[in-house]
Order: sequence, then C-alpha cells, then structure tokens
Amino acid sequence: MARKRDHKRLLIYSHDSFGLGHLRRCRTIAHSLVDHRTDLSVLILSGSPIIGNFDFRPRVDFVRIPGVIKLRHGEYTSHSLDIGIEDALAIRGSIIRHTAEIFAPDIFLVDKEPLGLRGEVKETLTMLKAQGTPLVLGLRDVMDDPDQLNEEWKRKNAVPALRDLYDHIWVYGLRNVCDPLKGVTVPDSVREKATYTGYLRRGSANGSASAALETTVGNDPYLLVTTGGGGDGAGLIDWVLRAYEHDPGIPHAALLVLGPFMRTNLQAEFMDRVGRLEKVHAITFDAHVESLLAGAAGVVAMGGYNTFCEILSFDQRCLIVPRTVPRLEQYIRAKRAEELGLARMLVDDETRDPHQMARALRGLPNQPKPSEVHIPGLLDGLSIINGMMGQWLAAPPSAGLTVIAQNS
Repeated sequence: MARKRDHKRLLIYSHDSFGLGHLRRCRTIAHSLVDHRTDLSVLILSGSPIIGNFDFRPRVDFVRIPGVIKLRHGEYTSHSLDIGIEDALAIRGSIIRHTAEIFAPDIFLVDKEPLGLRGEVKETLTMLKAQGTPLVLGLRDVMDDPDQLNEEWKRKNAVPALRDLYDHIWVYGLRNVCDPLKGVTVPDSVREKATYTGYLRRGSANGSASAALETTVGNDPYLLVTTGGGGDGAGLIDWVLRAYEHDPGIPHAALLVLGPFMRTNLQAEFMDRVGRLEKVHAITFDAHVESLLAGAAGVVAMGGYNTFCEILSFDQRCLIVPRTVPRLEQYIRAKRAEELGLARMLVDDETRDPHQMARALRGLPNQPKPSEVHIPGLLDGLSIINGMMGQWLAAPPSAGLTVIAQNS
C-alpha cells in the first residue's frame, strides 16, 4: 500500500543516547529532502531529551522515544523514568516497530548504529526487509579507530546486518578525506554498498542566534567556542578560560557555548569565571548555533562531525581540540583536517598550558580558510542524497537500489 501512495514517506532512526550529533545530522538531511521534494514527509525517531527545542520544517516531524544515557562504566540506564534498562529498551523497541508499521515508510534510514541501541531496531529492520522496504545505514566520515570499531561491531553482531539486511550505506564524507571502513573487517559485498556522499553542507538560521549575540558580544568581533552537546566539553572550556585569565589582552572576545548536557555544577563554575573576564561571554545552548558560527572571526571546537561540517560550510578558520576518549573519532578527523590544511589541532594533554592556548587564539583569525584547500565534492553530501532519494522514490518497487554517484 505504501508503494501506491502519491506522497512518499521516509522514516529515520536516531538513537541519541548522548549529545546532539545524531539528531542534528538527521534533521539536516530531513530538511534538505523536503526542500527538494514537495511529495515527501519525513518522520524522525529519536531518544534526544531536547528534540523539542529544535524547529522543524513542514512535513518533518518526530516521535520521541524514552531517553537512555550511557554510564561511565559503559552500561546504559533510563534517562528520566525510574525503570530498568531492559524495560526502557522494550518500550523503545515497541514504539519503533509500531511506528514503522503504521507510517509504512518507502525508505528507512538508520543513523550510525546498524542494529540500533542494544539491537532495538533489528525486529523493525527484519519486518521492513520482508516487505521490500529499502534499508539504508548512514555513517559519519569517522567512526573510531579501526581496531576499536572491529571489536565493537563484533560485539554487537553488526556485520551480518550490514551484509544481509541493508541495501545501501551512505558515508557522509569523502573516501580520500576519511574512510570509516578502512581497516575494518567486512565482506566486499558490504563495501560495495557504500556511497561516499561528501560532507553535509549547512546554512545559516535566523531567530534566537541573533538575540544571543545581541545580549553577549553585540557587534564586536568574537571567537566562538563550542562544545556540541557539552557533556564532555569541560576540558575545552577550562583551557580557553585559562588562556583569557592568563592573557586578558587577546584581541578578540570569546563567546562560549557550554552545551545543554554539561553538568550543572560545571556550568555554574564556568559562568562564575566568565563573570570575572571582560572579554569572555557564555551561553548554555542555542538551537541556531549555525548563525553564531557563521558570524564568528574564528571557531574553537572539539571537532565532532556536525561542527566540522559547519566549519567547512561557513569557511571558518578553526582550532580543533578533539577528545580522545572513549573514542578516537574526533582526534582522527582533526588530525586529517590539519594534514589537509583545513584546520589546526591542539591536543589536550590535561596540563592545559594557558600560554599555548593564548598563542593559538591570537593566531586563529590569521589562519588560512578551508576554501584555500580545493577538494572536489567536499560539501556535496546533501545534493547527492537528494539525487539518490529522487531516483529511488521514482523507481518501481521491483527496481531495487542503484548508486547514482560515488565520490572518491
């Protein structure tokens, strides 16, 4: 019945146990697709506790599944409900499956986790596969160190799903920049499913971002310091504050975005330090961080996928201070970006020398811009995805999926 509808439907799953990256990536793709196609509706399944803080285009909506968080020892627990993790996962899995049954998507896109959190999407994947619904896995440009990813995918039994369930894999990057499958033990049949789309271009947003600027830095040039979700961003904020405390003469003011998931006691401590610095301002969260980033004289960031896309999209000079635990994802991306001349990297060795950061902040506005490095197809991700979706949705059900473009 879904195949006979004039109006097409895309279902996206984003597990969102921590941070903002998965949600923001899925939202960007959904908005681009509905802008491209007037006959498409997109429904996002998300566990993000703050998904309601974001605005969505017409024909894009979300189903909020109960949130879970990952504890320090690696286990998960319910985010808000006083129930065990198994019950939380059972509720999530049931919502996912029944939403898929009723929504009856023409295509199902899963973000990052081949079987979902603790396998919660496997039943839905199997059901949709039996119905002939195309299944797509979306991967960011870097997943982790190959040895770590091999171990993780073996533990999660992910490779059989990549081999037997998924019709296609989208890699949101370029193979000649970062290849998440390099060094990973998967069959050739899995590699053949991969399309390297290029990075996802971002655009400016209006609204609360301009209000945030007006109440902080005003019209003065500023360096934006962003931690993404902020749950692991305390080291970056501390290092930047040490630099301004040591060197109050740094020419540009700094606007810190602490992130909604930073612990409240850390937020209070940092706000207290900010209050004693004339050139430093801070906010906790802005749903339109793209506008803050677009107007900055330079960006200091941890180097998550979405921030990296924004750095490239707005051609921003950037200093990346990547995290190195529990994943090497940000370090691998930042190191490669520095090798290509797209950004500069500083590694936090926990000494956080204020002289070193102050020098980097002083030099940041004079760094080369990413556009001075020419990489064909670097930001073609959304246009490639729009094209593939257009081809697949127009094809008869028996036609299957074909690749229309694959960048090197």
